[in-house]
This record gives sequence, C-alpha cells and structure tokens, in this order.
Amino acid sequence: MRPVLSRRAFLAAAALSARSLEAAGKTLCGVPLEILKHGRSRRRYLRIHGDETTAAEALREHLKTARGTGFLVTNPKRNILIAGGLLDPNRMFSRQGAERSYRRLNPKWTEAELTPALAWLDRERPKLIHALLPPKGGLLFAVHNNARGYSMEEEIPISQQTSLARRNAPHEFFLTTDPGDYALLAKGPYNVLLQNEPKGDDDGSLSRLCGRLGVRYVNLEVALGKLAEQKEMMAWLERTLPE
Repeated sequence: MRPVLSRRAFLAAAALSARSLEAAGKTLCGVPLEILKHGRSRRRYLRIHGDETTAAEALREHLKTARGTGFLVTNPKRNILIAGGLLDPNRMFSRQGAERSYRRLNPKWTEAELTPALAWLDRERPKLIHALLPPKGGLLFAVHNNARGYSMEEEIPISQQTSLARRNAPHEFFLTTDPGDYALLAKGPYNVLLQNEPKGDDDGSLSRLCGRLGVRYVNLEVALGKLAEQKEMMAWLERTLPE
C-alpha cells in the first residue's frame, strides 16, 4: 500500500520540483545576470543584450523543457555602465574589442579614464568567461535579436563556410565556431555560417573568443519580434546537435 503524503510533505515536494528551474542572480565583470538552471547538462545558454526581449522570452520558454544553465543579462538596455563608462557587453571579451566599444560609446573620455577601465576589465573578465563557458565538449548557445539592419550579409565575408538555405531571410541564421556542428546544421532548412577562423580585427565578441579557444559555440540570430520562429529554431538545434 502506497504511503499517503502529508500536506507538508506534498508542499515540500512541490517546492523541490519548482526549484528544478530556479532563478538566481549575480554580477560578474560588471554584468548583472539572472541564472536559470534546469536539470544537469553540459549546455549553456546566453541572452547577452538586455534590449533583445524576444530572445529572452524564447530562452525562458526553452529552458522549461531543455536541460542546461541559462544566463540572461538583466540590464534593460543594450549597453551597460561598467567601470564608469558605457560598454557593449558582447564587445568586452578581449581588450581590443572593449577599447573600441568604450571609445565609441564614451567619446568624451580621456586616456586617464579609459586606461583604468580597461585594466579593471582585464582583472575581472576571467570570472565572467569561466561562468559562461561550458565544460569540455559542451555547447554554448547564444540567442540574439536584430533590429538595426544587421544581418548575415555582414558575416558572410568573414566566414569560412556558408549554407544559405534561406537567402531571402538574411535576419534569421545560425553562426557556429565548430566545423562538426556546422556540418550537421548545414543539412537543415536554415541559414548557417561557420566562423572558426574569423577574418578581420578582433571585435571582442564571445564568438571570437570561443573560436580562439576551440569552444563549441552557436549563435542564433532572429529578427526582433519573431518569437515563434526563434523558438522553432532553438528546438530544431536541440534535436540536431548532440549533447
């Protein structure tokens, strides 16, 4: 005969189940993060720009079923005030990229303001990188939205391979740093770019860092507001790439 749970035991079990997708928060390298965990997995997920709201909604929905750890930047705007100046958080993963972003977003800064900010980033950046990167062999899946004219057409010239199944939909595409992942994704119905050795100057992006380190990374770009399409493409990637 099965034992009957007391009300207290039932509520405790329900609370434990709810915590399987738990929200926590911390700030690393000046970046405020909400952390969502669902089960155990070597997968890591990231929404890095605070104004890319469709990506955030898609990621929250995705992590209700997919296993892994998600990071959502909680700053409501694209750029974040870090070390006294505005900075694009996806340009801070190298000193060169951070310097360019600082100069662009803080045009009145003097060298006396810029130099200590860059030095502070150099000290703090490893903590953020350590948190975001997956364990060996794991996948980092970043979700983005574009609403400023950006599209895959800007990435094609600096990519090593391209599979353009939907050339007429340039705002929806995958970008990966791993040739094996590219080979699998390129068999599907979506645009896919491989950048394991991106050309041009280092822009400080996370994709460039992962390319240099040999980390499996996929970025999904979808136009802002296209929630159904972003969710569909995220689900397809989960089915297509191995754990």
